[in-house]
Amino acid sequence: MEHRYLRYFILAVFAFIAQLIDGGIGMGYGVSLTSFLLSVGFGSAMSSAVVHLSEIFTTLVSGASHFYFGNFDRRIFKYLAIPGVIGGAFGAFFAVKYQNSDVIKPFVSSILLLLGILIVIKYILKKDFLEKEYITPRRNHLIPLGFIASFVDAIGGGGWGPISTPVLVMSNTDPKKAIGSVNFAEFFVTLSISITFLISMPKIEWDIVLALIIGGIIAAPLAAAITKDYHIR
Repeated sequence: MEHRYLRYFILAVFAFIAQLIDGGIGMGYGVSLTSFLLSVGFGSAMSSAVVHLSEIFTTLVSGASHFYFGNFDRRIFKYLAIPGVIGGAFGAFFAVKYQNSDVIKPFVSSILLLLGILIVIKYILKKDFLEKEYITPRRNHLIPLGFIASFVDAIGGGGWGPISTPVLVMSNTDPKKAIGSVNFAEFFVTLSISITFLISMPKIEWDIVLALIIGGIIAAPLAAAITKDYHIR
């Protein structure tokens, strides 16, 4: 019994840290927690399912907090959320259908690694891009970004923030607006993914979901408050 409660406590602490990072820089919750759950023996589909179910609550609190603090752009939110809902549902179905495949994790890891490399290269070659006036991305850029990021997020247990936020910042979007809009849109994407998992999977480990919710909800408003005064200049 004590071992079980210790397990829940560790999960809650890990979720707290993951959400603090995610809410502060717009990425990290899903990738961090899914990696941790896989390392302790959970399957890929179950890991993604419990993380996304917990994110229904953490992203709601995080998104509302960012909205309250003004870290939000209506246009970015709209054109990320709508295609994100569709892509997330497809990705969750794919994750359940091919949950035993060895291709999914390397595929997601390769995408995230590539994005990280692109950010470093852009900074090295054009260090002054952050000095220029911020712009709002075009609709025809946001729509495919929302679909692809949510699809990868669903099959990999994380990827919405690590894909969406760097791409927006690289296009010279106000980092504060990018982080807040991505976090707010994530609630609707997560809801779509979670509903698909609930329909597709016969069993969910709800005790794990609850532990992740508790840790994430506590951290969400703290991260949003930190982001309010965050500037990359």
